[in-house]
Amino acid sequence: MESESSLRERLIDVGVDLVMTEGSASLGLREIARRAGVSHGAPRRYFPTHHALLSSIARRGFEDLGSRFTAAIVDTTTPRIQLQSVARAYVEYALEHREMFALMFRHDLLDSERHAPDEDEPRLRELTLPMFERIVGLVARCRAEQEADHRRGGHFAAAPPPAVTAATLWSNLHGVAQLWAWGSLQLALEAVPPGGGPADAASGSAPLDRLVAAVLDAHLGPVNS
Repeated sequence: MESESSLRERLIDVGVDLVMTEGSASLGLREIARRAGVSHGAPRRYFPTHHALLSSIARRGFEDLGSRFTAAIVDTTTPRIQLQSVARAYVEYALEHREMFALMFRHDLLDSERHAPDEDEPRLRELTLPMFERIVGLVARCRAEQEADHRRGGHFAAAPPPAVTAATLWSNLHGVAQLWAWGSLQLALEAVPPGGGPADAASGSAPLDRLVAAVLDAHLGPVNS
């Protein structure tokens, strides 16, 4: 007989598949139950609200994105290169998993402030905030290197706190990902792929790399400036 924990994970698996293929708007407890082959009331044992269900599905997305961040900085050297690698991984994930990405940052729909259905499981905010804190940490390290260089050169301009810079940089990257997914940036930059539709991460890698680099330059200054 299937254990309670494995059934809960199977229900989340079904929910993840639904979000990936059809988006969160089509996601409901009854549909998940139907596709999982269980009674309509079974999901309610684990997800008392629709928010709780969406939160458990979004948690999978953040775990995946966190793993990509970790893999992106393997064999990298400077904080600036690490931040650029993380930024590129963020945009790539957004383009590869558009429906999951659209859900993950809708904290108006998620139980980010509430206790998880399973008290042994961390609240969603305990997985989402470390993503931002990771960016803040990399920005702070980049800033420290820049300040040291500027002081040696006899010139230093005050900058916003790392958290503020990280927040604006993140917002910029999120906008790049969304506008690229919609095809707007390709049109503006005359980088429309064959057929006129939005390019994926692979087919638009060179323009995306330039955009990501430009975002970092805008918020941290050009390298060796």
